[in-house]
Parts: sequence; structure tokens; C-alpha cells
Amino acid sequence: MGGFMLYKDRKPYHTLQPKHVLELICKGCINVPTLTEKQIHDKSKGNAISKGLIILQVTWFVMQLVTCVIYHLKITQLEVGTLTFAVLNFLTYAVWWNKPLNWQCPHPVYWKLTESMPEHYIGAAEEEEFTGLQRMWSTFIFPIVELMGDATPRKLRVQTFHCGSIKLEDLDVTILAAAGLLMATIFGSVHCMAWFFAFPTYYEQVLWHTSAIAITSTPCVEPCVLYVEDILEDFDISNWLYVTRIFSSAILIFPIVYITGRGILLVLMFTTLRNLPPDVYQVVSWTALVPHL
Repeated sequence: MGGFMLYKDRKPYHTLQPKHVLELICKGCINVPTLTEKQIHDKSKGNAISKGLIILQVTWFVMQLVTCVIYHLKITQLEVGTLTFAVLNFLTYAVWWNKPLNWQCPHPVYWKLTESMPEHYIGAAEEEEFTGLQRMWSTFIFPIVELMGDATPRKLRVQTFHCGSIKLEDLDVTILAAAGLLMATIFGSVHCMAWFFAFPTYYEQVLWHTSAIAITSTPCVEPCVLYVEDILEDFDISNWLYVTRIFSSAILIFPIVYITGRGILLVLMFTTLRNLPPDVYQVVSWTALVPHL
């Protein structure tokens, strides 16, 4: 759950977004919540020790791969795929090191007014703010979760695909988009390490090469296509509708290409295990002396 929970008559009523908290404080509906940084970290389920152990284990795995390269031992495609997630793991922990983990109990704020109800300020207006992902969750996924017996009413949850009322500057949006594209490109480029690996068949090798190029280049090509489309909008093109359809089709194709390539690589990581060279089973003995789990 997490976040700020509005209580009315000592019962949870609604999870508050940042804009709700500010609005209700200004109108005197609630008191200013008192929540210190120490209290936030106290409720977090993760600390430097738990995160450090994970980093230690990932570092040990990366070190094993590096030693295999130094000693000219074979590495499997599955290990390369695992390495891609290890790289993202380092980046994720670097960004989320101070982020509270799995805070399930929300901080309570209490409704003070007696002449008006909370629904006059929040609730109904939120229905118009749903994004496509939120509608999909409410319509298709949430009923399934509810049948499994593990569901919380929507108004008592912090929404997964929602950032509240936080408004980002254009520069911040650009930086976040560039960081996401960079991470996606790094994720794909690590798969290219297996370019000269041995594959059971020639067709599997071609599939790996093609898919690795697809998931590496797609995150970079799509923004370029969008940029070109914006430039062409400034020109007087007689068949602009036809050009727009071409760019729209290309933008829709890129995610399909990326997902398909990612799926093919995932399948090949396991199918190539059926025919492994003997060097794969050799390990560098001294790496076992390094602390790991």
C-alpha cells in the first residue's frame, strides 16, 4: 500500500496523491502530516546490508565470467543473458539505493471537517484521470487478482502506473527518456558479446545475431524517427497524410520488433544448452574463495 491514507471515522477511506494532500491542507480538511526521513527508512524492508549482499553476489558472478574470458574458457549464451540483468541490477541499485523497499503500511491522515464529505474533494474526479494502463488493470487484471483472494480496493492502493501530480520539467523528461534509452541499448549490446560463440546450428546463430542487433538498435532508432517526423512537420508536403501513416506504422513496428527479438533471445538461451562444449564445465578454482552466497 504505502503513501498517505485518508481516514474518516477511524476507517481507511482513500489513498491520497500529492495534489490531494496539498489541496486538503490548504482547505483545512486535514492536518499537515508529520513524517520524518528516519521514520520512512525505519519502515523500509531493505537496508545497506541486504542490498550489499545482493551486489556482492552479482559481483561474484561477473567476476566468474571475467576470469573465464581471461583463461579462455567457454561461456554459455545463458550466462550472457544473466550478465545483462546483472548490469541492469547495478544500475537499478545505484539509482534506488535510498528508495524505501516494500512499505506496506500507509501513513494515516485524518479527516477533520464535519460539514463536508471527502468525496466532495477527491474520488469522482479521479475517474476521468485514468490512463490506458490503469483502465486495462481495472478492467482485466484486477478482477483476476481479486478471484485469487489477494486484492485491495483500488482507492486504498497506490496506483502502479501513476506518478501522482508530479509535474516534470521538459529537461527532466528528456533526461529520463535518454537514461531509459541508454539502459535499453546497454541491455541489448551485452547480448552482442555472444556474437562469436558456438551455436548448435547456423540458423540459431543467425537468429541470435539478428535479435541482438534488433534490441540494441531499436531504442536508438525510434527516437530518431520521431525527431525526423517533427522536422518534416515544418515543411509543406503535399502528401503529408501518407508520410504520417508511414511514420506511425514504423513507430508501432519498433516495439513489436523489440519484444520479438527479446523473446527469441530468451528461447535461444535455453535451447543452446542442449549441445555444450566441454570447456563450459570448467571453472577457475580460486573464484570459490571469494565470499559469495
